[in-house]
Amino acid sequence: MTEKSFFYAVGRRKTAIARVRLQAGTGTITINERPFDNYFPSVEERNAVLVPLTVANAKEKFDATIKVIGGGTSAQAGAISHGMARALVESDETLKKALRQHGLLTRDPREKERKKYGLKRARKAPQYTKR
Repeated sequence: MTEKSFFYAVGRRKTAIARVRLQAGTGTITINERPFDNYFPSVEERNAVLVPLTVANAKEKFDATIKVIGGGTSAQAGAISHGMARALVESDETLKKALRQHGLLTRDPREKERKKYGLKRARKAPQYTKR
């Protein structure tokens, strides 16, 4: 590690934005000033957040302080995972290859398509009637 006291990165997914700050510690994760287990009651979302730390083998090395806004819980978990992977690369450049192979550094570009006029949703049209 370098002389910096913490490593900062931003992660995004759909409309969620997560600001992740990693610093040397024991593995405590705080999201919006709430404990990690309290913020994500779902096991799948908790696992999604922990994937970058597991790949980098750094679960017990860093404390994470995270501010996340927008989106739903799934999008927030994806944004946190993205931001955590970026912060880990900032802390140690050699982790980049492993994190890239697991697809953790690529931002998921899928966004909600806008609704078009004359349609019920983005693509769903009203039922066609012949007579």
